[in-house]
Amino acid sequence: MHAHATDAAVTPRNWNLYRTTVVDIRFPGRTVRVEPRPSGTAEGLFPEPAGSATIHVVTAWNPLGRTAPADDNARSQSLLLDEVRRRGLTSWSAEGGDARGTHREDSVAVVGLSDDAARDLGHRFGQDAIFAWTPDAWRLLACGTGATAVSGWAASSMH
Repeated sequence: MHAHATDAAVTPRNWNLYRTTVVDIRFPGRTVRVEPRPSGTAEGLFPEPAGSATIHVVTAWNPLGRTAPADDNARSQSLLLDEVRRRGLTSWSAEGGDARGTHREDSVAVVGLSDDAARDLGHRFGQDAIFAWTPDAWRLLACGTGATAVSGWAASSMH
């Protein structure tokens, strides 16, 4: 049985905020902003460096959706990046937050993980959810449950 995003018992407290998060991924030579869109939408180009592999976006900031001190966030994010390097994963620096830019969190975009492995990585760093970007969908994956929200995406280059 699959969990549905509308089932409050299996979705994190900030689920609806996470569903509207925009993510900037810094690829060599350009930054790409990914924004959620209605399901079935794929506007722009999926990044060539990823091939057709899933790009998972994970942060170590603000565990359990609660604001943490800047030093704690920086230390946790450094540990996350060390783990990504130790595993030999291809990764790019990323930043997620609200569309207005009033809240931003350092993140990392990685390829080479299954959804379950990416959820586990997020869970180890106290995260409620992570993102999974594929050529046909932008998905929000809860780390502690099987809850998933699927939407489309729009990708645009930023300067």
